[in-house]
Amino acid sequence: MADEVGLDEYDFRIFGIVELADEPLEDVRLVITGGGFEVEVETDAEGRWAVGVPEKTDYNVTLDEESLPEGIAVIDEEDETPNVREVTVGQSGSTVANFFIGQGERNTTSYIDQVLDRIFNGLNFGLLLALAAIGLSLIFGTTGLSNFAHAELITFGALMTLLFSVFLDVPIWLAIPIALVLSGAFGWLNDAALWKPLRRKGVGLVPMMIVSIGLSLAVRYVYQYFIGGGTSQLPGATDTTGSIGLFGLTWVDVASMALSVVVLLGVAFFLLRTRIGKATRAVSDNPALAAASGIDVDRVIRIVWVLASVLAGLSGILWAYFRPGVSWDMGFQILLLTFAAVTLGGLGTAFGALVGALVVGMFVEISTLWIPSDMKYVGALVILIIVLLIRPQGILGRKERIG
Repeated sequence: MADEVGLDEYDFRIFGIVELADEPLEDVRLVITGGGFEVEVETDAEGRWAVGVPEKTDYNVTLDEESLPEGIAVIDEEDETPNVREVTVGQSGSTVANFFIGQGERNTTSYIDQVLDRIFNGLNFGLLLALAAIGLSLIFGTTGLSNFAHAELITFGALMTLLFSVFLDVPIWLAIPIALVLSGAFGWLNDAALWKPLRRKGVGLVPMMIVSIGLSLAVRYVYQYFIGGGTSQLPGATDTTGSIGLFGLTWVDVASMALSVVVLLGVAFFLLRTRIGKATRAVSDNPALAAASGIDVDRVIRIVWVLASVLAGLSGILWAYFRPGVSWDMGFQILLLTFAAVTLGGLGTAFGALVGALVVGMFVEISTLWIPSDMKYVGALVILIIVLLIRPQGILGRKERIG
């Protein structure tokens, strides 16, 4: 395992490896500075290192040449400071700074490889964002509620996984299903204790949206009260040895994308082929007509809340691995992008939310090739505005929503 400094203390990380002619170098000292922050780390027996950093910004990673074996130096005739790497911690929450020493050359990543790397990262991010966006879209489609507390449903799944896998020492393969079951129960409780009574009293959608904002704030700070303001890691989240040698992907990345695809296909089957799924679409189209047709609207809405909460919880778990880390406000960090995905795809349409999430996720990651990483969220919202100016109903939305 790489020498690790501050990974449990900070939200973001920088990691890498130091090699000489393909052989790892141990006990090489590196200094990471940026944004008024500074930390030192040494490589382990495999030449690996990793540090936690407090914010998404630019950092300089300096290799102390005095810590290299005698007679070894970092040389590059085209670079006056070959022992310094300038890196940026972006949306993924991590970045890499490698030092490959040998015959005065540095290994560099070609532009094509960078593009492919961003595409796969964007696909991974878009798929996990789609899980949250579809749940949010289903709730809006069946109730008309813009639920700002959806962010806390995302966080809840990651927190429950952390509780069982880390604090209660349950194997991660068992902790995740338990967390998803509890997420579904949390969604059921949300509707039973709050939203159904408000619907029965005839409370308007705008007051209910304001309630959801207040609920979001309250639950978020309850999370902070119990787990603090730091970041904790799920098992395997910071393992830098799991690369499969393809565009920087790890087995965690591959598992995350595969799981997302399987779940999304399952949701599509549910909506298109099952009676409850068809009833859900009917309620989304016209609740009054659905009720007149004998559909139990309250039961459908309750099922939608449970399903949406499970999807949000799974999204939170995958987001914790993608960042990596679990924190009290992690769901809120992607809430705006989730709403952007739902709006871009078409309000109230689950498949539109999927398309919108993939567009947002891909653009957020790929845009860092041309714009500063701190501006990529802005770029995603600009795309949203442009699409809505051309097609106000969204990519798959209808011009009018009945009911």
